[in-house]
Amino acid sequence: MSFARSKGSLSELWIQASLCQRSAAIPSKSSFNFMCIALDAAQALLAVKELGKIPAGSEFLSSPTNLSTLLALATSFKDDVEASSEALRAIANALFLLDQARSTILEKEVDGGVIAISMLQKTSQPDHIFVLSRILFLSTVPGPSFIKNLVEDKFHGNTAVEIIAAKLDLLTVGILAGTKMAREAMSDILKFAFNLLLYYPKMVRSEPQTLEANNPDETAVLGDFWSSKLDGLLAPTLRAFTSLPLTSPNPITAPLTHVIHTLITIPVTSELRPIWFGTNVIASPRSSTSNSPKHASRSQTPQPAVGSNTNSDSPARTSQPTPVSPKPSTLDRALSAIAAGARSLSRSPPTTNTTPTNVLQRTCDLLDTTLSHFFPDDVDVDDQSVRDRCKKESPDNSLDDLLSPLVILLSRICSGDETSRVRVRQLVIPDDMDRSAPLEGRADILGRILRLMSSVYQPRLKDAVGELLFAICESDGMPTSIHCIPSPKADCYTIAASILSALVGYGNVAGFLYNKGILSAPAAPSGSSKYTPPASAASINPITGTTVNPKQDLPEMTDEEKEREAEKLFVLFDRLEKTGAIPPNQNPMRKAIQEGKLG
Repeated sequence: MSFARSKGSLSELWIQASLCQRSAAIPSKSSFNFMCIALDAAQALLAVKELGKIPAGSEFLSSPTNLSTLLALATSFKDDVEASSEALRAIANALFLLDQARSTILEKEVDGGVIAISMLQKTSQPDHIFVLSRILFLSTVPGPSFIKNLVEDKFHGNTAVEIIAAKLDLLTVGILAGTKMAREAMSDILKFAFNLLLYYPKMVRSEPQTLEANNPDETAVLGDFWSSKLDGLLAPTLRAFTSLPLTSPNPITAPLTHVIHTLITIPVTSELRPIWFGTNVIASPRSSTSNSPKHASRSQTPQPAVGSNTNSDSPARTSQPTPVSPKPSTLDRALSAIAAGARSLSRSPPTTNTTPTNVLQRTCDLLDTTLSHFFPDDVDVDDQSVRDRCKKESPDNSLDDLLSPLVILLSRICSGDETSRVRVRQLVIPDDMDRSAPLEGRADILGRILRLMSSVYQPRLKDAVGELLFAICESDGMPTSIHCIPSPKADCYTIAASILSALVGYGNVAGFLYNKGILSAPAAPSGSSKYTPPASAASINPITGTTVNPKQDLPEMTDEEKEREAEKLFVLFDRLEKTGAIPPNQNPMRKAIQEGKLG
């Protein structure tokens, strides 16, 4: 199809869809005619979307006029999810194929970013959430200044952070209930959230998290800065992380992978530590209907965001049914999962019942399950069967892509919280661990980590597990903190290296420590560290990390035993001499007899 012909066809479809939209607005239409009009609109917009999948069609659709028209059609057909979604998908296809369209949609003439976030705020349909999040994700990929507007401005009373938080809770319930498109919608809204987390802190350059952040000559990277305006994304993301069921056979797939990517970008600061490791508030029915919007910026009231839309388009925040309505038994389980994860960020003590947070345990269990799945028993981590399994179960991702973010998340948690660090260290390297066999041959999480540290085919995962071991050996407030200079000469590095070598043996981590600038075996941990070695530490080989078994004193041989052993040696060497294996002058038994040593 030529470009001129496709352009003409698109123009005709635009006219048809516009006529359908105008006809639908006539109140005298019967319900039958309205259904026919809506069906015509959906089919016309489906054709527009299909034509937009080719570059020539996308180029035509990406003009300001056509983008504006598609957005107008999407909002006009808001009661027809299929027609509205087809218009939005045509926009998403154009943004995906043409970089220029991503800036065009944000121009004042189109104002597509504001329209998309406003539509996202009002919708509760997973299909709509999915395509609107895809549009916002693609629009913010280049890091435009519009990201500041999304975080700082309010759209119908809510910022983008508050809108995303509400949708995450809604989609978590939808996934637990098996709602169609809920998984895809959560994946894309988390991609959109990731762009905000990636670009906004670097734009405002507040709350530095690393030493490099204070150097104006250094280019800011992810993790250098943070902004409290993004705090509201943590609680709903943690609720999703602890509630989403694992998949089979691969236990870690989307949207859980995107949840992990989002959590990695959020620091474990003193202000956010109560959310990461605090208590989860279980909101009662009364408290869930009396949430005040006054504290929505820095504090979140207990809001599972299920059963009602917490955004301003809902006049009363009572327990109204959502369009995503699972069966009662499933919904009850979903509500329980979300309510257990909902927490209050208020500085005042909670007045409702509380249960302990389980984020750390969830992370450890997920890592152990995933490592056991891809590296069963004591298999070599570079074995071909490992790569074949990953390729079969996750064709688009390598083990580096799948597992490294999860390991990094656990490392960041350990580096930011001393209690978590000690718990993980006891989980991975317990004091009463059996050290009679080589540690790298163990069929548990420690053995798999140590084998990965010598991997050839998973270089990023290799570095990530090394950093995890290093993190659990840190002292309070060490290397990832801005209070520690990231240098091999820094006390924090030498202490961590000493503890690590003492726990698993220098031979198992020598290459990793060398890459960190520690060129020789560190000294044993000193009293300046908070690490207390186990009672059996004195009998542990500092190179292998295994137990040193002292040699047992054997009883003295009797004269008869000595004679029998001498006879065995004489027969053995005599056979070697007769077969020509050794020459006669090299037979030690013959020499001993000639010299009179054997009497």
